[in-house]
Amino acid sequence: MQTEITKLLGIEYPIIQGGMAWVAEHHLAAGVSEAGGLGLIGAAAAPAEWVREQIRAAKKLTDKPFGVNIMLMSPHAAEVAKVVVEEGVKVVTTGAGNPEEYMDMWKAAGVKVIPVVASVALAKRMARSGADAVVAEGCESGGHIGETTTMALVPQVVDAVDIPVIAAGGIADGRGIAAAFMLGARAVQMGTVFVVAKEAQVHENYKERILKAKDIDTRVTGRTTGHPVRALRNDMTKKYLELEAAGAGLEELENITVGSLRAAVVEGDVKNGTIMAGQIAGLVKKEETCKELIGRLVQETDKLIKGAGFYE
Repeated sequence: MQTEITKLLGIEYPIIQGGMAWVAEHHLAAGVSEAGGLGLIGAAAAPAEWVREQIRAAKKLTDKPFGVNIMLMSPHAAEVAKVVVEEGVKVVTTGAGNPEEYMDMWKAAGVKVIPVVASVALAKRMARSGADAVVAEGCESGGHIGETTTMALVPQVVDAVDIPVIAAGGIADGRGIAAAFMLGARAVQMGTVFVVAKEAQVHENYKERILKAKDIDTRVTGRTTGHPVRALRNDMTKKYLELEAAGAGLEELENITVGSLRAAVVEGDVKNGTIMAGQIAGLVKKEETCKELIGRLVQETDKLIKGAGFYE
């Protein structure tokens, strides 16, 4: 399954694991990369030295390419940007901000830069600033989201830029991957399916909620604050949405969510924690190793579009 993205990143399959905060640590990143995809370490708001330790730990588990996702709103973003270079990481994905101030440093070090975008305008700006590819992420995805769906966003971004586009949001099987290629994407990024991978160091309660999820089980909080987040419904989302509807202020709403993702992922509090997951959670039915999962995804995709000219 060779495409511009697999050649650009030196990977076997055009499948990238999302850089999910608290979920995307070195065990999962290495597992995905070993299986032929591109694993990512999610830096989130973690200190730079934690990211350095994760990079070194991943290198002990795989000699294949992996990357780091940097949340640019993090107070540690500048230090993490330097750590990536110092540790010889060759791929960076970015979110929640503009990576232009680090672009020269990364390009000089041979780092491939792939910003996550939710609009055509941002995709164009990233292409002009030297990005090697972009991830066009639709609002079906888990976590922080934009407004446009994957099916609407991806072809518009493909038409707007001359660099490869990676589709994300609402993709859980070979049908989704095949559809992404039909829309013009040259790879996919997937998050929710990897949360339940055996290598994912995620509390079993979190995994169980995803495995039992139905198609209608996600909710979006924070639309009124300008920071919408998609997660599985629970006591926390119910309380948040009630307060939001009543006109609660940003500070009151943020008090509900402080530390809530860690509470769900690490401590297993699936009642009051934030269970970030995409709308596709209803399709995720079993826990597999990364190798089993990626192997199945490739077989499903091949069955649908192999020989159609989308990849070699």
